[in-house]
Amino acid sequence: MRREELDYSRTRTSEGGRYRGTIRPQGDSIPTGRLQTWTLHLETAAGAAIDTAAVSVDGGMPQHGHGLPTKPQVTRQLGRGDHLVEGMKFNMGGWWVIKFRLDAAAGQDSLIFNLSL
Repeated sequence: MRREELDYSRTRTSEGGRYRGTIRPQGDSIPTGRLQTWTLHLETAAGAAIDTAAVSVDGGMPQHGHGLPTKPQVTRQLGRGDHLVEGMKFNMGGWWVIKFRLDAAAGQDSLIFNLSL
């Protein structure tokens, strides 16, 4: 798939269809070269907010073959399905993929977001 054909939406359904997630970068833009804080909103497939979930964050630049320059983490649950993600950083422009691995009541699944910076 070519980069122009990717889905860059900030709300995605998980790979297995169990969850829906929305990423909200602080200030709504995603700059390069700066540490950022995001909010990850999690819901069940039916739309109920998920407050209790184990979430890990990974990602990188598929075309460059490297991962994220930092190790972002969900540092706390904010309630109403919102989870604070700290330590996001992108060191250059281009196509990035961010993957959230989830383990919540409906089971394990992954949310994958494409970013074009």
